Amino acid sequence: MNSSFVDTLNFRHEVGLVEAQIAEWVESCDAEMRPEMRWQFISGSKYFRPLTIFSTYRSLVPDVPVPDWLIRCAVVIELFHNMTLVIDDILDKSTERRGRDTLHHKFGELDALMASGYMVAEGYRMLGSDVQAIHLFSELTKRLGVAECLQWRLRRQVLGVEDWRHIAAEDTGSMFEICACLADRSGRLRTFGGLVGLLYHGCDDVGDVRGTVALGGGGVEDLRDGILTLPAALAIRDPQVAALFSKEEPTQDDLQSLSHAFQEQLPQAEAYQIGRAHV
Repeated sequence: MNSSFVDTLNFRHEVGLVEAQIAEWVESCDAEMRPEMRWQFISGSKYFRPLTIFSTYRSLVPDVPVPDWLIRCAVVIELFHNMTLVIDDILDKSTERRGRDTLHHKFGELDALMASGYMVAEGYRMLGSDVQAIHLFSELTKRLGVAECLQWRLRRQVLGVEDWRHIAAEDTGSMFEICACLADRSGRLRTFGGLVGLLYHGCDDVGDVRGTVALGGGGVEDLRDGILTLPAALAIRDPQVAALFSKEEPTQDDLQSLSHAFQEQLPQAEAYQIGRAHV
C-alpha cells in the first residue's frame, strides 16, 4: 500500500479493512488454490480503485463513515482487478510483475487461468443480494473482455489518438467508471469515473515509456506487440514511425527506433493529458 497517498486521502482505516478482508479470504480458499492466491495478493496493491470508490462516496456524503457494503465492493473490485492482471500477464507473456514472478510464470497457465475464474466467482458470491452491484460488475466484465479483444485486434494498426481514447475508455476507463457507480448508485458520476480511468491509463502509458516503475505494467510488452498507447498514437503520425509500428516482426533495431520515437512524444502526451483533465 502507498501509505503516504492513503494517509493524504485519510482512508487508512478503510484500506486496512480491505486488506484484512482479502487476507482472510485468501486463507479460506480451497487448499488447491490457496498457494496461488497467496502469491497473487501477498505483494499488496496501490488500491487506486478502492480509493476511487471511497473518494467518490465521501464527496457525496462527507461526514458519514464508509459503510460495510461499500467496503465489500472495494474488496470485490480488487478481486476483479487481479483477475485482469493475471489475464494480461498471460497475454503479454510477462514473467515479472511488481518485481516478482507473475502467477502463470510461477504456477503455470492452467493454474493462473483457473485462479482468475476463482476470483471472479468469489467476487459475485461476496456481493450477495446487492443486485445493482452485481449488474455493475457484470457490465465491467463484459466491457473488459470486449476491450481486450479490441486492443489485440487493432495491434500494429496505424490509428490515432481518438482510437486510443476509445480503447482506453473501455479498458481502464470502464474499471474506474464502475468504481464511481458503485459509490454513487444514481450513476451521476459515471462520466467522472471514466475520465479518471482515462487519465490513469494515459499516465501509465507515459510512465512505461519513461522506463520508470509505472502504475501498472506492459511497457516492453506493449512495444513488442504493437499496442496502441498514447505516445504510440502520437508518434505514428510520422509515416516512417508508422511503417515500423505496423511491421509484423520488428527487429530489435526497429523496437529501439520506436522506443526513441515514443520518448520524443512524451511532452505532447503529457500536454494532452493535462488538457483533457481540464475539460
